[in-house]
Amino acid sequence: MERVSGLLSWTLSRFLWFSGLSERGAAQQPRIMEEKALEVYDLIRTIRDPEKPNTLEELEVVTESCVEVLKINEDDYLVIIRFTPTVPHCSLVTLIGLCLRVKLQRCLLFKHTLEIYISEGTHSTEEDINKQINDKEQVAAAMENPNLREIVEQCVLEAD
Repeated sequence: MERVSGLLSWTLSRFLWFSGLSERGAAQQPRIMEEKALEVYDLIRTIRDPEKPNTLEELEVVTESCVEVLKINEDDYLVIIRFTPTVPHCSLVTLIGLCLRVKLQRCLLFKHTLEIYISEGTHSTEEDINKQINDKEQVAAAMENPNLREIVEQCVLEAD
């Protein structure tokens, strides 16, 4: 019986190790997610505000803690961004969300699904805007507008 128990224990530990569920694999997961979140943050922090000469990082619209990365499967990640407008009635919050989406779709190198939200309780129409900035058709339609596209391009352009 002891031999069967030992064999079962060994088999289970090998299974967990190969599946990444062992302590070693589990310990690496948070580090990998943290690295990916920092990669995302490095991309979005330099986006310029549409009406001010500052970046979203300088205005504290985005911070390191506003980015969350979750592993969906082996090669796919869920990137969640919760940004905070400078004022509760900011009229350009949809444009900021669009800039975040465009920059990450262009520059993020790993396979991902992107969800962008306004931080809860920080904008008067956050629910409607959250739906808008996560709707593929509305995002595509917005980017077809040449004036809007020009503003987005200026905001996501990297400073020299």
